[in-house]
Amino acid sequence: MKSIFTIFAFILLMNISFAQKTNPKYDAELATELGADDYGMKTYVLVMLKTGSNASTDQELKNNAFKGHMDNIKRLVEEKKLIVAGPLIKNEKSYRGIFILDVSTLEDANLILETDPAIKSKFLKPELYLWYGSAALSEYLDASDKIWKVGF
Repeated sequence: MKSIFTIFAFILLMNISFAQKTNPKYDAELATELGADDYGMKTYVLVMLKTGSNASTDQELKNNAFKGHMDNIKRLVEEKKLIVAGPLIKNEKSYRGIFILDVSTLEDANLILETDPAIKSKFLKPELYLWYGSAALSEYLDASDKIWKVGF
């Protein structure tokens, strides 16, 4: 009987030590607005932009494609479809930059990427991955718009 009590006490102690905590700062309205699950997370699409197959030396073609790329980034941010974008430092894998798209499927991400002139002209090639991150990621955009001094 004593060993059964010991096992029961151990199980009870383990349940208490692994019990989930409720966040006292939890804002149900904000969580719903941002699409957060119970952990404050949601699914995004991470896009790794690699050097594409277009090796054209036509500088005007390249300039137009990348100007369109930057214009498209701005539009997607305004539409709240693009949360993070930025170039990568030169590396051996030919990764050029990243996007984090505020969509939960690869199909939706592909539709968005079809609007990018640098991708359409094959100067950039996207690799897509589902990514699980904080649903509050988009909240940094307001602050980021207040700290840049010189734009593209």
